[in-house]
Amino acid sequence: MNVYTPILVLGALAAAFTVFSVVVASAVGPKRYNRAKLEAYECGIEPTPQPAGGGRFPVKYYLTAMLFIIFDIEIVFLYPWAVHFDSLGMFGLVEMLIFVALIGIAYAYDWRRGGLEWD
Repeated sequence: MNVYTPILVLGALAAAFTVFSVVVASAVGPKRYNRAKLEAYECGIEPTPQPAGGGRFPVKYYLTAMLFIIFDIEIVFLYPWAVHFDSLGMFGLVEMLIFVALIGIAYAYDWRRGGLEWD
């Protein structure tokens, strides 16, 4: 249990700071509410009534989000490789070149299909 004590202490400090910040902000902060502040903010655009089904988002939004996740995960895998580049030798270099080539092929395919174009 002694190994986990610093982690538990840090978690308790983070939770205490969070609770303290919320309580102090609500006690000290200004309380001048008006109708404009209580409305939902929609990027400066007046909200319009939604259709009965709630409306549909174009699939392009989801595809873009998936592309972001894929390339973000690629960067996560590149960090450990860059840190241990010297100790991996030629094997690590070849494996990373294959990995980057596969991701590059996927990127080129999506680019050719028009997945990165916004209409």
